[in-house]
Amino acid sequence: MLATAFGSIHSALHSSAASIAGNVLLLLAVVLWLGLGYRVHRDARRRIDDGWLVVLSTALGFGIPFVGPVVYMLFRPPETLADVHAREVEMRALRGRLLQATPHCPVCLTDVESNYVVCPVCTTRLREQCSRCDSPLDPLWQACPYCATPVTAGTTSNGTVVPFVADLDAALTAEATQLSD
Repeated sequence: MLATAFGSIHSALHSSAASIAGNVLLLLAVVLWLGLGYRVHRDARRRIDDGWLVVLSTALGFGIPFVGPVVYMLFRPPETLADVHAREVEMRALRGRLLQATPHCPVCLTDVESNYVVCPVCTTRLREQCSRCDSPLDPLWQACPYCATPVTAGTTSNGTVVPFVADLDAALTAEATQLSD
């Protein structure tokens, strides 16, 4: 009876259905191995800048089935090259903001806010005010950005508005010297 049990197991394992199932499983294992190797190659290209290291990672992914991709996952860089680039751009922008000079009064050198019209310490006039909405205006502006009123030099005795003619070269030179201080 024992011989017939082992005989039936033997015949089941060596049947055509079992050999087809074994071949399908072997084919799936090979496809999975090649897919993992390709995935390692694509991921290495996104994360590693050196071409030789990409080739080495790809060889590891394809060379050692199923273990190579796991080893690559343990030692791969944590960030993609795009993430590194974005972080560097953001850090450069933050450094630029930190290095930007804070506005200060040209007379007493007190730190002032960008929207102050006069210095609170020495009362030096820092900016002009819009004639319509009283917002502080930059010397280079030709119109108020808040209410779209043209910047004017004032009014004449009969009430007509005299347009402000700015010397843009002088204003740009003054701004450049102020930023370099």
